[in-house]
Amino acid sequence: MQQDTAVITVTPKAASKARQLAAREGRPEASLRVRVTAGGCSGFSYQLSFEDGPATGDLVAIAPDGFRVLIDPVSAPIVQGSTLEFNDALLGGGLKMVNPQAVHECACGESFSV
Repeated sequence: MQQDTAVITVTPKAASKARQLAAREGRPEASLRVRVTAGGCSGFSYQLSFEDGPATGDLVAIAPDGFRVLIDPVSAPIVQGSTLEFNDALLGGGLKMVNPQAVHECACGESFSV
C-alpha cells in the first residue's frame, strides 16, 4: 500500500521536466523514483529512475500538477524535507535534490553525507 506524503517537495519546473523525460522514453504515465544508495565520495548518492507505479511501502510525493515521485521507506528519512528542483544551466543543470540534511556534498555534486 502506498502512502501519499509531503516527505519531499517537487517544484513545478522539476515535475514538468520529469514528465517530459518520461514521455521521451515512451512512458508518459510513469512516476519518478528517488532512491538513496550508499556510495560516491561522500557516502550517499541519489538514483533517479522511472517506474510505472509505486511498490509496497512506497511514499508518494505529489507535485502541484499531479506528477508523482516515489520514495522507498529506507530512503525517506534521508530525503525528508528535501526539494526536487530542475536547473536548466548548461553546466551542472538537470534534476537535483536539495537536501537540508546534507552536511557535505562532493564537488562533483553527485554524492552527499548526512
